[in-house]
Order: sequence, then structure tokens, then C-alpha cells
Amino acid sequence: MTQVILNNIVKEYESGIQIIADLSLSVEPGELLVLVGPSGCGKSTVLRMIAGLEEITDGELLFDDQKVNDMPAKSRDIGMVFQNYALYPHLTVAENLAFPLTLRKVQKKEIQDKVNEVSTLVGLESLLDRKPKQLSGGQRQRVALGRAIIRTPRVFLFDEPLSNLDAQLRVHMRAEIVKLQKRLGITGIYVTHDQAEAMTMGDRIAVLNKGTLMQIGKPKEIYESPANGFVAGFLGSPTMNFFKGTIIMEQDHMIFIEEHDGARFTLPSMLISGKSTLPQHIILGIRPEHCSPQSLHEEDPLWETMIEQQEYHGHEMILHMMSGGTRKSMRIPVSEDYKPDMRIHIRLDHKHICLFDADTGLRI
Repeated sequence: MTQVILNNIVKEYESGIQIIADLSLSVEPGELLVLVGPSGCGKSTVLRMIAGLEEITDGELLFDDQKVNDMPAKSRDIGMVFQNYALYPHLTVAENLAFPLTLRKVQKKEIQDKVNEVSTLVGLESLLDRKPKQLSGGQRQRVALGRAIIRTPRVFLFDEPLSNLDAQLRVHMRAEIVKLQKRLGITGIYVTHDQAEAMTMGDRIAVLNKGTLMQIGKPKEIYESPANGFVAGFLGSPTMNFFKGTIIMEQDHMIFIEEHDGARFTLPSMLISGKSTLPQHIILGIRPEHCSPQSLHEEDPLWETMIEQQEYHGHEMILHMMSGGTRKSMRIPVSEDYKPDMRIHIRLDHKHICLFDADTGLRI
């Protein structure tokens, strides 16, 4: 098991454009770390620097205690799985699996034994004589996985490997990848823009935006305690509801007043206990599952609005409302009580309210 350490990594092109800014993180031995963020945030660039496919402008990349900045890609002992599978179309499944060992001039008997072992591991033992064009997308992905693990690399790198598969197969394959990675005990780094993959696969998640690390932690920690408004808004579907406004004191109660529609929420004192000052402009965040329709209840933060649209998802409904010029959502059990154009009062579960500085985006 290998520890991968990035110390103050910078990636800058000759044009002066900086893609990665002072990135520091460590991937623990045997861990699967997921790098997630919007398109263009730099996550694939980080993966390619670790693989040796991109030069590092500044900083240190360590495998355990060994600095590998200048080590050639072929010497880093990396197993990489790409989005497009990168299989050789003229080779059979068995030959594609064997290719990394053939390059190393491993003896034929050992190659045959490893191909048989790995093909069984990834469920390809009945397809060894087929060419890639005769395989489904899921089967091709299994070949790519098998080829990556056949020589037991120090580190697995996954670059959006499931994005070409249909939704049902993606769910199946992400479970297979996690099971394989844990069974083999190889340190893994997985890049995706799909938050569902990030939340379900990673031991930890690192959220990137514009080349900067926004937050790193366990999925539950990041989802429930986002460090800033970007993380709060990026993870979750539908996204977190945000209200911009100010907090005032009114008869010993803290009142949040939304600046556009004037929605008023009475806030529990625990939200800002121990904070001597508050920013002038505040963003209140609450996830859709922590909102519920309810008649007036003076002890809870309430929000009056009108339903614009409803979505039926079989096991639940999502109601969409417009407030403060932006769409808000609420996740509720299936019910026929709520229709478009209906005005409702919505209770916010104050235990799950997040407050952010509107100017910096940081959690208060």
C-alpha cells in the first residue's frame, strides 16, 4: 500500500494560465480518494500529474517518502483506467489483458496464469477470445480494469471511467470498482464530475474548484458540514436552497430577513453562539430534505411561498418554488396534497441550517 502526497502542487502553462494553485493533500495507503468538481476545475490535470503525463510546475509529489516529480510515467508503477477504455481494437480480450506483462517480457506461462486469474476476478473468463468491438460498454470497462490491475500497481488512477455507460450500468460498475479496489488493497484516486459517484465510492472526497481545494473529508462530513457555499451548492441534488439577507435582533430573537422577498426566519441562538460579530450580508442555506410543509408554528423558521412545479420520483416528490429570484426545492414523501400554484408554509429544520458569509462564501 502506497501513500500519495501532494505538497503545494502548482500547474501553470507557458501562457501564464494557472490550472492548479498550491494544492496539498495526501491519499492514505489503501484509500480510495475521489476528486470531484465541475468541468475545468483541474481534477483530471491533477490525475495526469500523478501519472507522469503532465509536468509539475512547482511543489512536490511523493509516493511514500520518494519524490517522483521527475520520474518517467513508465517507472511510477501506475494502473490507469481512462474514460474511453483505451483498448487495442486488433487484440483479443486476453491479449489486451496481457499487454502490460508482455511489455515487461514476463514469461508466457506466468502471463497465462495472471490473465486467467484477473479475467475471473473481473468476470471476463468467457470472453477472452473476443475483440473489443464484440463487447458491450460494461465489458470493455472490465477489460480496462483488468489490464490496470494485472501487474498489481502501486496506485490506481481512474479518470471518469464510467461516464460512457448508461445509468443502470454505472451504478453496478461503481460498486464493482470499489469492491475490487478494497479486495486488492491498492491506493486509488478517482476523478469524476458525478457527485453520486463521489458520495457512494470515496472513502474521502476532495472538492476542487478553479484549481483550488475547497474541502476534503468523508462524504457524510462534507455533505452535512460544508466548509463554504461552493461545496454546499455543488453536492446534493437538488442543490441546497440559498437565501441572501441579513440578521437583526428583535425582542431577544434573531431574525433572518431575506433581501428580495422579505421572508423572515427566526433563528436558534446556537447557530451563532460564540461568534462576537457577524458579516453584514449573510447567506442562509438549507437542503431540500430539511424543509417540510407545515401550518404556522411560531417556534420554527417558516417560509411562505408558492409551488411552481412538482416532480414525481416514485418513492418521493420534489416541489420547486421560486424565491429571491432563484429556484428552491423541497423533498417530501409522495402526496396528492400539493399542486402547482398552491401557496404553502414551509418549515426549516433549524438543526440543519447553514450560514455563510455572502462576500467570502465561507461557513460562519
